Amino acid sequence: MIDFLVIVVVLALVVLLVTAPLRRRREDEATESAARDELEAARDAKYREIRDAELDYRVGKLSEEDWRGLDRGLRAEAVEILRQLDELDSPTSGEERRS
Repeated sequence: MIDFLVIVVVLALVVLLVTAPLRRRREDEATESAARDELEAARDAKYREIRDAELDYRVGKLSEEDWRGLDRGLRAEAVEILRQLDELDSPTSGEERRS
């Protein structure tokens, strides 16, 4: 009976060790997917802000000087979001790029 119990415990440990990388990969993919979704939502929101600022300028709510400053800042933020999205899409991680 004890031999059977030892065999079951050893098999359970082997299964856990063998499947650990697969479980970790799924967790990493879920985390990356959530980060991508968040960045894409931020990108879309930033594009809306840019369009709204342009519309405000065209209808006279913003002076040209105010609009240019606002537009410049919004576009810089959008570029940063796009850069972060590109980093997620790159096939290598930061550590592999250094090698």
